[in-house]
Amino acid sequence: MEYTRLGTSGLKISRIALGCMSFGDTSKGFNDWALDDKGAEPLFRQALDLGITFWDTANVYGLGTSEEIVGRAINRYSTREQIVLATKVHFPMHTGPGGSGLSRKAIMEQIDASLTRLGTDYVDLYQIHRFDPTVPVEETMEALHDVVKAGKARYIGASAMWAWQFAKMQHAADAHGWTRFVSMQDQYSLMYREEEREMFGLLADQGVGSIPYSPLAKGRVARPFGEHTKRFDSDPVGRAHFGDGDKGIIDAVSAVAQARGIPMAQVALAWVLHNPVVSAPIVGATKSHHLADAAAALDVTLTDDEIATLEAPYVPRMPVGY
Repeated sequence: MEYTRLGTSGLKISRIALGCMSFGDTSKGFNDWALDDKGAEPLFRQALDLGITFWDTANVYGLGTSEEIVGRAINRYSTREQIVLATKVHFPMHTGPGGSGLSRKAIMEQIDASLTRLGTDYVDLYQIHRFDPTVPVEETMEALHDVVKAGKARYIGASAMWAWQFAKMQHAADAHGWTRFVSMQDQYSLMYREEEREMFGLLADQGVGSIPYSPLAKGRVARPFGEHTKRFDSDPVGRAHFGDGDKGIIDAVSAVAQARGIPMAQVALAWVLHNPVVSAPIVGATKSHHLADAAAALDVTLTDDEIATLEAPYVPRMPVGY
């Protein structure tokens, strides 16, 4: 495993992150493809064997049960000091005034709830899951700063928003001497490259690291066109983001992979990793080969011709996920 700094911060992370939306209690209704403690155990163990020590979850994943499973896994298979632990706040956890959003009340309530579920007194990276237009950015940034100063989070990050919104929040932190964001968790893959337009330039300028989610386009670029998975068949959000017009991209990944004699996932992840603003793509694993391919992608260096082949079929699209 390779390790790097998250952006220009001092936080050292593995170059592959374990995405923990794959873990949770399916009876909660969050998704029906998540793994419980028993099903997740081999993946946590494999992640540690591979040196994948950057684990990303969120309060809303499994409606709290992902954090519980991750917390138990840290205690069973590792130590808190060995794991770089990240979670998020924004989406509804309950209907009360502190149950969602980025108000001071919500942030203070939800960080404590997350820490309880995770069984720890701090997270390494506390991220806002989306931008909240109903709350002044100064209120949000000061509350996040206070979370850091209270020792409940070491760093803060953001996720999935317009570049101008992220710039506005960073400016508020700078103007008041508050803690700045060190990371942006944005969607980025061969099938979704809209972050290249404005966000990635801003991140490079600000020294912020990208930790992309869906680096395999929810598995689309890891399998031949037309093949389905349980998640594909049950995840309406994933199906809505992509369409039949992406066949050319999948075929290009397949061609490069066949020429090299390696899995498609390794090629697609190697392309994401070659972008200098990317610190660590987040890989949501439900099978052992998912993590094995992710780790192996670090050893794949694509040629200029291969990159051109992979990028040529892309057609710009409307940004989604904000």
